[in-house]
Amino acid sequence: MTRNNNISISPLFGVLVVLLIIISVACSNSLRRVQARYLTDIEMGVLPTSFESGTSDIRTDVKGPCYQNESYEVDTNRLVDYPMRYVRINIHWMNSEDSLQSIPEAEARAYTLRLVDAMNYALRNNKKMFLPPRNTTPVHPTNFRYVLTGRPDDPEDDGIYYHYDDSLYYYVHYRKKDSNLYDRGAIEKYGVQLDTVLNLFMMPHQPDSVASPTYSAGRVGVALRNALKVAAKWKQDFEKDPKKCHWRYRGVINHEVGHIMGLSHAWGRSDGCDDTPVHPNRCWSKNSRPGCDTMASNNVMDYTSVQLAWTPCQISRVQRSLSDPRRRQRKFLEPRWCVRNPELDLLIEDEVVWNCMHDLHGNLTIAPGARLTIKCRTSVPQDGTITIQAGGELIIDGGALHQDCGGTWEGVVVEKVGELEGKLTMINSGRILDVLPDEGL
Repeated sequence: MTRNNNISISPLFGVLVVLLIIISVACSNSLRRVQARYLTDIEMGVLPTSFESGTSDIRTDVKGPCYQNESYEVDTNRLVDYPMRYVRINIHWMNSEDSLQSIPEAEARAYTLRLVDAMNYALRNNKKMFLPPRNTTPVHPTNFRYVLTGRPDDPEDDGIYYHYDDSLYYYVHYRKKDSNLYDRGAIEKYGVQLDTVLNLFMMPHQPDSVASPTYSAGRVGVALRNALKVAAKWKQDFEKDPKKCHWRYRGVINHEVGHIMGLSHAWGRSDGCDDTPVHPNRCWSKNSRPGCDTMASNNVMDYTSVQLAWTPCQISRVQRSLSDPRRRQRKFLEPRWCVRNPELDLLIEDEVVWNCMHDLHGNLTIAPGARLTIKCRTSVPQDGTITIQAGGELIIDGGALHQDCGGTWEGVVVEKVGELEGKLTMINSGRILDVLPDEGL
């Protein structure tokens, strides 16, 4: 006898099987359907909005991580958490009334653009430290750039200015009885938007001083709170090589900006950074004199021919200054965090702790299984949202969510799938501010 392995299925039974599959899939999809809602003010413990009450307080414990320089060291594994910052600058060219002491005004704009490009190139291409020899100091991104900024109400203003003034055009360095490096006369007379734009004054050395054999007419500068002055042989260098001489000045300008941002000279014992070694500061370059091949520095805050290296500590100090609303340096930033940029929406997919102040440039989403802990003030773009997906968690641990530009943001959305829901946890006086009431999704 031969065994028959073929099974005959009736048409009706086949229809029933298909129906059961459809019902099963539908039920499964129903269980996995994402439900989303805005948390209520009570659930978030929302405080009054800043612009309505004027009493919102985003300060945190001054002894906590928010005010520690090391908290601002860039996590190179999560660069997406640190959007680029743009420092607003303008540039003033000072010349004598006979126009003989600086680059020609007709060349000033094109030359200025090349100069700013060179400054930004140096920031973009941070270099490894020369010192100490055979060091292992990491090379971190500086994470800020310069942007020329004119008056917002004048579309013709490009942030480049030219002045003829016999009494204020020149610079005399220290150790001279008539030195004027700390004099703010030119700044007070010609400065533009000094409260929000860093003003850079490019000045020639005084001709009489240059004629003295004891006067050094090299590349020098001084930082003066909301402005800086840089002196050089602008005219002579320009005439020698008008297309390339701008590269010579990127270091000295970035050095003075470093002072503006709160950095000290790097060779001493009191600059606040362990990764800037103490050294004699006697080597202008590696071939200056015997021994300089191992003693010359390339740090931006040293006196050297190649001021191109920023250490992680120096960068963290700059970033802290640019993050703290109480500090003058932050006012120089172009506030790109005010309005949401969808290209900079941020997704948290693992365990992340923010120990420093943040400015979100887009919406923030915490993925399933992820957890974000915020310990400092974090600004959300106007009309932006924070979404906690099912199984994700946002912890406000002594920090504050707010809107830094005087507006409001939409609030926190939690998603739910079945019984699993996103979670918001508020501890250690965590706060949520500047959220307008919303009726939900």
